[in-house]
Amino acid sequence: EVQLVESGGGLVQPGGSLRLSCAASGFPFSTSDMTWVRQAPGKGLEWTSTLNGKTGDTFYADSVQGRFTISKDNAKNMLYLQMNSLKPEDSAMYFCARAGGGDFLPDYWGQGTQVTVSS
Repeated sequence: EVQLVESGGGLVQPGGSLRLSCAASGFPFSTSDMTWVRQAPGKGLEWTSTLNGKTGDTFYADSVQGRFTISKDNAKNMLYLQMNSLKPEDSAMYFCARAGGGDFLPDYWGQGTQVTVSS
């Protein structure tokens, strides 16, 4: 059974940092493409970043480029999202997903972790 469990969300002031974690199990994590997607209240899903499991290449949305870093620890089956210079518009529920649906589309999702950026 595929399981993805996010953690690390919380309340942070603008300009602050957070690191989200995602514990993965039930599939070959080391070679799987992984992605982070977010959803702000009342808005649709927004892709933020993807990591190619085979090459290690990373891809970012323009809105987070230069501020967010996606990474993984294959030994621990963990996916991370380091978020720096956070802005109020980064406030959202953040979901970890396996991007195994073709063209890096998500096929399995975690339950999400809430990030709120506010003073």
